Amino acid sequence: MKKFKNSSKKTNIRFSKRYNFYPILTDKTSITNIEPHYTYHPAWAARILAQTKPIKHVDISSTLTFCTLVSAFVPFEFYDYRPANLHLSNLKSEHADLTQLHFDSNSISSLSCMHTLEHVGLGRYGDPIDYDGDLKAMSELKRVLAEGGDLLVVFPIGKPVIEYNAHRIYSYEQVLLHFEPLELIEFSLIPDDHVNVGIIKNATKEQSDAQNWGCGCFWFKKTKI
Repeated sequence: MKKFKNSSKKTNIRFSKRYNFYPILTDKTSITNIEPHYTYHPAWAARILAQTKPIKHVDISSTLTFCTLVSAFVPFEFYDYRPANLHLSNLKSEHADLTQLHFDSNSISSLSCMHTLEHVGLGRYGDPIDYDGDLKAMSELKRVLAEGGDLLVVFPIGKPVIEYNAHRIYSYEQVLLHFEPLELIEFSLIPDDHVNVGIIKNATKEQSDAQNWGCGCFWFKKTKI
């Protein structure tokens, strides 16, 4: 503080001479630290939407960063069990229950649900306790997805386990099984050792199975009803 005050003597004073003391002592790092899952998976999804160019996109409970930014370019509907009080152009925000979606079957052509399904049924967000809540939610996503429609889902990936009441971790094979008969278009992986890799596009099952707390990004398409 003293060093900073002394530096003000060499220039014009633009603020009150009274300083509010608000010390932050942990940000002096050689690089900017990131949370890899929530930095990379919305970027992955946004790039796919830039490729598919949907007329409208519907998202169920993904990170708010995704809906608020992408809605600048694509008409966007965001739904959550705990609806977000958002007020932005091109963005609608309302309540939805993933286990009982209010949409008609085969009605949504561009849909996402990212880093969300692993929580359903664990009660963490005030939702009902249900061991198979995640399976019910996955079935609902498949039901409302239109023929030819795109679905983006993201999960913690690695060795299957429930870490109650935070989340579930799924294996690559579990995700493919639960989303049959949808066609897998792309699988990308944010690995445990992400620092020099970032996101691995078109990753393999073997790479997925080697993770403890990876982030699996799945792009599915509904080719048949």
